[in-house]
Amino acid sequence: MTGTATSTRRRSWPRVVGVAAIVLYCLAPFYWMVVSAFRRPGDQFAITPLPRPWSVENFLAVFKPDVGFGRSLLNSVIVAGTTTLLTLLLGTFAAYALARLNFRFKTAAAGVVIAMSMFPVISLVVPLLKLFTNIGWINTYQAMILPSLSFALPLAVWNLTTFFRQMPEELEQAAMVDGCTRGQAFRKVIIPLAAPGMFTTAIITFIVAWNEFAIALSMVNDKSMQTATVAISRFTGAYGFDQPFGTQMAAGVIVTVPLVIVVLLFQRRIIAGLTAGGVK
Repeated sequence: MTGTATSTRRRSWPRVVGVAAIVLYCLAPFYWMVVSAFRRPGDQFAITPLPRPWSVENFLAVFKPDVGFGRSLLNSVIVAGTTTLLTLLLGTFAAYALARLNFRFKTAAAGVVIAMSMFPVISLVVPLLKLFTNIGWINTYQAMILPSLSFALPLAVWNLTTFFRQMPEELEQAAMVDGCTRGQAFRKVIIPLAAPGMFTTAIITFIVAWNEFAIALSMVNDKSMQTATVAISRFTGAYGFDQPFGTQMAAGVIVTVPLVIVVLLFQRRIIAGLTAGGVK
């Protein structure tokens, strides 16, 4: 028995080392960003593992009235939140149709959906910029929301389609035997059971929309309408060619930490909810 346990430990330690290496590789940039954010502006090029001394000067500088970073955060919330809501609304219906309904050109429709996600963002910037200039949409929320929607929607459709296909069709059949129409069965039975998958999709979509940069940079030149990612790229130093590393790191922490906290808080609930939905 002891020999078996020892053999198991010997086989498992390479996995532990591999996972630890991956975690360190992924977290090292974030760690250095946090450390740099808490350094004094004059200590940005120090190589100590921790700030000496700790300082919040960079965070105070980010929220100076002339910087306007608070407004940029609000713009990011509006754009990412609206994109997420529209993606869930449209993606849920589209995914259910692909998973459950039989209609002509179903395979072609699924192919078009996945093909939409293959286009690089930069290839669409020029035509979208020309279109939105002609219709007067430059420096508006819709100029950022609609392009983000076109990239987030295919991801949501494919995630939810896979989730709906894993749910037994007997759920709708039982509901229709009890007198529900297909629409009522979808609304009263499928949607509640699909909530974990929708929640997961919402988090992924929000993160994608929150981190979007190219579209927001191209469609907005008004400082009051720019998102947080664009605002960070346009930070200026105290002098002509001074690079504001400290304020950029502090702003990066402010933008990143809430997303990390949300994912960590709801990670177990998402996994448990997906498993429960499949069992039900």
